[in-house]
Amino acid sequence: MIPLPPSTRIFLACGATDMRKGFDGLAVMTQQVLEQSPHSGALFAFRGKRGDLVKLLWYDGQGMCLFSKRMDRGRFVWPSTKMGSVVMTAAQLSMLLEGIDWRRPERTFTPSLAG
Repeated sequence: MIPLPPSTRIFLACGATDMRKGFDGLAVMTQQVLEQSPHSGALFAFRGKRGDLVKLLWYDGQGMCLFSKRMDRGRFVWPSTKMGSVVMTAAQLSMLLEGIDWRRPERTFTPSLAG
């Protein structure tokens, strides 16, 4: 996982993104589609049409970073809406990158109510 500062905001770009885009193309999408500054320190996530590739764009204070991950099997869980963005937590991003449905995570145990 990327060592993000705790105050980092994370935005998921809804819909499919052309994964041929690099630093500049994704930065323009961040400004025009998400209406955010790519140099704000926030992390921006984009998913390809097939759903097996995700790219993360992040300004770390020194320069732009571009990370990508391609799933061997399965797909990244993404919002069904085609426009806009979703704000998520670092824990949700971690689940997303592992292929887990971050929208409805379920505990595998029942917490004890006895104290």
